[in-house]
Amino acid sequence: MLRKSLLLVTGLLVTAGAGSVAAQTTLLPVYYAPYRSFEKYEFGATLSFPNYDGLGLEGLFGFGYNQFDLEVRGGFVDYGEGVDTRGTLGATGRYQVVRHSEKFPMDGAVIAGLGAHLFEGSTLLIPFGLSLGRRLNLEDSEISIVPYVQPAGVIYTAGPDHFFFGFGIGADFKLSRYFDARLSVAFGDDPVDGFAISAVWVH
Repeated sequence: MLRKSLLLVTGLLVTAGAGSVAAQTTLLPVYYAPYRSFEKYEFGATLSFPNYDGLGLEGLFGFGYNQFDLEVRGGFVDYGEGVDTRGTLGATGRYQVVRHSEKFPMDGAVIAGLGAHLFEGSTLLIPFGLSLGRRLNLEDSEISIVPYVQPAGVIYTAGPDHFFFGFGIGADFKLSRYFDARLSVAFGDDPVDGFAISAVWVH
């Protein structure tokens, strides 16, 4: 099991390394696994480091129905380098469209959303993409890991470029029945690179 897990994670890293970044709903390096880990709802917080020297802090709340779930998040981001601190607000929907089989080893979900940067110079963001990954259960343990890769695009209403395409990679760690730790990494510098860490309570 461990060998298969390492091979899958390595494959996702190699695949993702070829792209630049298309950040998610609030223009931070937050990406999504192909399915949710909660039954009714979840809430938590995300600490992100855009461009590796910026800082973002957001709260999140998610709920779902059948194969669809919706996450709402909001907070603030400081990109550093003289850029004003901005408020963030966004919603992201996820709908599972692919289940793993003997022919295709990963699960997949369509990811789409709507977000904004608030205060001075407000910006509208429309991200969309496809998340591909697979849950890996550790033997004789409640812990499971979902490594994934997410090719994504984002329509961005500010700046000289209004569309970006790229890859994010991540892993969701289910550490107990009620708690998840999540890590996502974005590569490139258009519009932002960096990484994000989330602590999430699931119900």
